[in-house]
Amino acid sequence: MKITLVTVCYNSEKTINNTIKSIILQNFTDFEYIIIDGNSNDNTLNIIKNALSGFKHKLISEPDNGIYDAMNKGINMASGDIIGFLNSDDIYINNNVLTEISNAFKNENIDALYADLYYVNRDNTDKIIRKWSTGKYIYGSFRKGWHPAHPTFFVKKEIYQKYGGFNLKFKLAADFELMLRFLEKHKISHTYLPKPIIKMRLGGATSKNLKNILHQNRECILAFKENNFSPPILYPFLRLLPKLGQFFKK
Repeated sequence: MKITLVTVCYNSEKTINNTIKSIILQNFTDFEYIIIDGNSNDNTLNIIKNALSGFKHKLISEPDNGIYDAMNKGINMASGDIIGFLNSDDIYINNNVLTEISNAFKNENIDALYADLYYVNRDNTDKIIRKWSTGKYIYGSFRKGWHPAHPTFFVKKEIYQKYGGFNLKFKLAADFELMLRFLEKHKISHTYLPKPIIKMRLGGATSKNLKNILHQNRECILAFKENNFSPPILYPFLRLLPKLGQFFKK
């Protein structure tokens, strides 16, 4: 099964090269790589072109309406059976990640897969700050503060075609809404790969300040309503508990 990998970026000159390297060094080869750039005005595009010289890829650079609009562009351009996203702050943990993803989809006949993730220091990706051990999904888990780490969420393209892409009314939690819609509302088939597959640098848009964290929590509550679920009482507190535990995992 062919995999499409999508990286969205904007002024990512400090990190995009590492992201690209972690992709082109994968042992699995049956994939296409799409980069959606938001019209960067730093050195991002030159770095991309140099890093991918001689490597087949698709690149567009144009203004967009935010990260989720860019992700939707990637979905629409994808020709693979499975779609995954690797953001410009992220890297795969080793060179076998795509092989394991492909094998899981082939062996288990699933619509989606998610795994674990490490949050790492921005300047030293070998320094682990938090360990996101997702755990298996049980229906109703979203109401208890559970959700997968979106960068580990691989989904068949046909699911996007059937149930839609990212809802652009959500500026910081469209990934949460999409995973809630796919898993909880439409009950797509899935599996959990109980190992970290991605290192994510701390300091992304949703967690860079208190204002964004509060905004994201409000959007998560709205995501339940959008999908005809009653928002849990004290949901922001329930959402916080699993994250606090991530700092203490060995």
